Amino acid sequence: MPALSRRSALILGGVGIAATAVGGTGFFVNQRLSSGTSPTTPSGSDLIEPAEIRSVSGALAVDLESSPQQVTIAGRDVRALSYNGGVPGPTLRVRAGDTLSVSLRNGLADPSNLHVHGLHVSPENNGDNMFVTVAAGDSFDYQYELPVNHPPGVYWYHPHHHGFVADQVFGGLYGAIIVEDPDPIPASRERVLVISDITLDSTGTIPSGTSMEKMSGREGDLVLVNGQLTPSMTARPGERERWRIVNACVSRYLRLRLDGQQLSLLGIDSGRFEAAQEVNEVVLAPGNRADLLVTGTAGTSVLRAHTYDRGRSGGMMMGRESFTAADVIALASFIVAGDDVATVAAIPGQPVPRDLRTATVTARRELIFAMGMGGNMSGDMNGGMGGGMMSATINGQVFDATRVDTTVQFDSVEEWLLTNTSPLDHPVHLHVWPMQIIEQSGQPVKNIMWQDVVNIPARSTVRVRIAFDDFSGRTVYHCHILDHEDSGMMGVVTAN
Repeated sequence: MPALSRRSALILGGVGIAATAVGGTGFFVNQRLSSGTSPTTPSGSDLIEPAEIRSVSGALAVDLESSPQQVTIAGRDVRALSYNGGVPGPTLRVRAGDTLSVSLRNGLADPSNLHVHGLHVSPENNGDNMFVTVAAGDSFDYQYELPVNHPPGVYWYHPHHHGFVADQVFGGLYGAIIVEDPDPIPASRERVLVISDITLDSTGTIPSGTSMEKMSGREGDLVLVNGQLTPSMTARPGERERWRIVNACVSRYLRLRLDGQQLSLLGIDSGRFEAAQEVNEVVLAPGNRADLLVTGTAGTSVLRAHTYDRGRSGGMMMGRESFTAADVIALASFIVAGDDVATVAAIPGQPVPRDLRTATVTARRELIFAMGMGGNMSGDMNGGMGGGMMSATINGQVFDATRVDTTVQFDSVEEWLLTNTSPLDHPVHLHVWPMQIIEQSGQPVKNIMWQDVVNIPARSTVRVRIAFDDFSGRTVYHCHILDHEDSGMMGVVTAN
């Protein structure tokens, strides 16, 4: 077995749990289903949701500590990273107009910080400031002022210190944020489903990613729902549940299906549709979230992640490794039984989303996402994760925290052409300001689609429009395959 890197050992506190407690094969029972076999229902304990903390009288104050902990993952006691002793961390529930205050204590051996992914808040000072460094053992007090018209939806938080992001998220540092609807949407119950993946070796330790894994973006051997392996959920026929789904995986795309049940999609990321859309599946790139209504039909269904082709690494390194998953992965079972319930009230219509297709565009830009060999891979704030092998660039440059790559006019609308020249998909995330997708591979998008993570398929383009309003300041855009971000595929944007 390859030696663990210093970073991995320190992240986990240098402590492994006995191999007898976490034998490798025990984790895989009933989760991976060959695409050529008859699926079976996975067995697992009841779904456990993260602890919730709700705002009161317009404010939510949270103490959040990141540290190595002995936690339960996939039903086993292992050593991982944790916010407040849980994987995921607590779910934070707020409303538009609230003030969210987070006191972050970094109990890790490495620097860290905090990103409130998708929230439309200030990027400056103690807001969603990506240039804050919280050294090991130090604390920092964040304060986020949500606008009174902040979109409701599913958001999340995770570390964002360049060079350490993938390791810290892969290690277990993530949690959900819910911005409540001003007018409730009728549902029998609500569930938060944070989907992540992780790899554990025979000692219960999270191993360091290899150079090839980092080039492609690592995918864990275990795919978890709220830190559990194939948990079960129960409902009665006719009940409508609301599932808040977060893709907290470092690199894995989730093509989710729940065959046999009625699915209505309210929106992706902060984008809410005018009317719920009936769907058979939902595809979430890393960092995407879904707000999904599930109406129960008698029987047992399995929430599965089906195959998704995100390209291949051939041409960047020796070999032709493909990243099309060979297996269907069973994530959870959904058991619907008992007496039918009364018909649930109709899903209310939502406000018509803002449409920038008729807006005046002040500037047009192209961002080119490319991968290859070489480049500055120094492993610090200005370089990447080290090794001198992979170059992950935007417009030919790796990330430099001291350089401003894009300067935009505050309170303007810009159109960006996102071009992917590499053989792998890149999910592009812009902080603070969401993006309206107006064109994919040269074809106009008919519907109004707002997302803060926009997937750019291999060797293709997507055109978006962005309203740089409400907040000025400096932040970043990057690939949300977090190994690519750490290796330099990130740029700095300033609105002034």
